[in-house]
Amino acid sequence: MNDKKFKDALYEFREISDLKDMVDTSAELFSEKDAYLIKLVPGGEYAPVKYKKFKEDIDSLGTRFIEMGLKGKKIAVVGENSYKWIVTYLAVTNGTGVIVPLDRELPAPEMANLIERAEVSAIVYSKKMEKTVVDTVEQLKNSVQYQICMEETDSSGKYNLDILIEEGKKLIQQGDRSFIEAEIDREAMCSLLFTSGTTGLAKGVMLSHKNITANVYNMSKYVSIPYDDFGLSVLPMHHSYELTCHIFTGIYQGMTVAICEGLKHILKNMAEAPAGVMLGVPLVFEAMYKKILKQAESAGKLGKMKKMMSVSKTLKLYNHPHIVKKIFKDVHNALGNHMNLFIAGGAAIDPGVIEGFQSLGIPMIQGYGMTENAPIIAVNKDRYSKPAAAGLPMPGTEIKIIDADKNGVGEIICRGDSVMLGYYNNPEETAEVLIDGWLHTGDYGYFDKDGFLYVCGRKKSVIVTKNGKNIFPEEVEFYLTQSEFIQEALVHGIIDDKTGDTIVKAEVYLDKDVIAEKAGELSTSDLRNFIKQEIDRINEEMPLYKRVKRFGIREKEFEKTTTRKIKRFNQSNMEE
Repeated sequence: MNDKKFKDALYEFREISDLKDMVDTSAELFSEKDAYLIKLVPGGEYAPVKYKKFKEDIDSLGTRFIEMGLKGKKIAVVGENSYKWIVTYLAVTNGTGVIVPLDRELPAPEMANLIERAEVSAIVYSKKMEKTVVDTVEQLKNSVQYQICMEETDSSGKYNLDILIEEGKKLIQQGDRSFIEAEIDREAMCSLLFTSGTTGLAKGVMLSHKNITANVYNMSKYVSIPYDDFGLSVLPMHHSYELTCHIFTGIYQGMTVAICEGLKHILKNMAEAPAGVMLGVPLVFEAMYKKILKQAESAGKLGKMKKMMSVSKTLKLYNHPHIVKKIFKDVHNALGNHMNLFIAGGAAIDPGVIEGFQSLGIPMIQGYGMTENAPIIAVNKDRYSKPAAAGLPMPGTEIKIIDADKNGVGEIICRGDSVMLGYYNNPEETAEVLIDGWLHTGDYGYFDKDGFLYVCGRKKSVIVTKNGKNIFPEEVEFYLTQSEFIQEALVHGIIDDKTGDTIVKAEVYLDKDVIAEKAGELSTSDLRNFIKQEIDRINEEMPLYKRVKRFGIREKEFEKTTTRKIKRFNQSNMEE
């Protein structure tokens, strides 16, 4: 359903004061409902965990943590997405201390640096991370007090999470109420999240219970998950987008979440769950969409499919899901036949992908945010949305555009209960982005007549020409990646030796399989001429000052963050 009549409509949900309140009330409301579907054996069947059991495990682990002397301390968690990862997070925040989620793809030296900067007292890790954690701890100047493995471990001096949960259970049975009755300061830091560091040294974002739960509560007014729907958790949980918008909002709304086994298992797990909701980054959804079109082409059905998609879009058949699902039943069967909502975030997505999925009968929306706002700032409603828009300002969040140009494009700033406390031990950086209660996002954007926010690009990455023209690299990259021959693109400004002006250069990673299919095997010089002709064609769609004047062809994919964003300012991404 997507109708303007829902412009001012909000879903009603209970108010929550903190994450402990969120878990406790959900465990009461949804006690015998499945909270999670987990795989005890890789490739095996999903096993359910009830909300009642979920709360018991959190309470037990939190009680044991306090007994170990970790009250008020910082505890790091690192590992692949798992039920135990979530239990650890909430066992820390809901009465013990401050959680420090770490990116499992960090090399040991970087992980050691963050652990020292965060002043961590204990680290909880998955079995797969054991070697990295051992290497990390060896590089610490001051060793952590406890090392806790989520699974069985043979290493001496290490603790086992399952045993700690059982020991905590016994403590509760003996009358220990230290965690269960712990008072929560909703204004104090409960989570220390390090940014992905795509533009330099990672900053520690301090979030409170109020920051996170305000985001969960207010976002739920725009997006409501049907009671019987299942979610599929795909993105890394250490990232605030997956954690707040899927895991915590799922707990709050009583959703059952299946833990995905990995990106290559998405379609299989989608069918097994069966999943009705999935959050993803643009690269995930764009790859899925291309695969659907490719399969239709291989079956000789692409022409017919595109014609029906056009009819679906024109007649707004997405407002009649039963009809459109019958028309595109092969697509829905491939996605498990239960998918009701895709939500894109983490970066801007091609609006054509959203329109495409919607015409196929899969509702899709996108949102905009940043870790510093826990994270959602604006999001489309599940009943009223625009494919190209980042969304409407989230309830409780005020957004302004400052220093706007003649087209209304300026820097996006916001304020509200979700704005972070600041950067950990970094008052200078904090003062740069938090001014009089307003979070200066560093993103450029504008509002349309209906109040939807559009994001143009990062302030730091804007290319400024000699005559004062602003070029958003993201916009040029969008045009380039519309080509079937270009998989990825990174645009930046260079100085033209002849004119001294700033011109646009694009680094491109090609889809050589498609090129070989359409043009045959090409020599290096012929390939370059082929791509030059393609870029010249694309340039015709852009104003003169935005056109690509130089380009480089990469042999390897761009280096990316764990949320699949290209590291824009990484030198290796510009030098190959």
